[in-house]
Amino acid sequence: MASRRVQKVAEAVREVVSMAILAELQDPRIQDVTVTYVEVSADLRYAKVHVSVMGDQSRQNLSLRGLQSAAGFLQSKIARRLELRYTPRLSFVLDRGVKRSIEISEILDRDLKGR
Repeated sequence: MASRRVQKVAEAVREVVSMAILAELQDPRIQDVTVTYVEVSADLRYAKVHVSVMGDQSRQNLSLRGLQSAAGFLQSKIARRLELRYTPRLSFVLDRGVKRSIEISEILDRDLKGR
């Protein structure tokens, strides 16, 4: 169970990264990206940002590479917003949960219409 402080930092990191992706990043590789949640290590030095990217596999990989190259910029945004001893080092992970839920919904719709 994560401590309350870790959870608050994770939510703050999610908010800062989401807004920066939406409003400030100009990289054309980063499109249709949604930050779903953030995991922060207990010592607050590392943050794993889970993102959902709409599109095919190549589009998702391209967006992940763009996000990884923008990690330093996003870390500087976090450092300015949060008063922490260490700014969490960001890594980005593709969250396939949203895409899977859409696929399952489509399968269920087809199955129910077939009956």
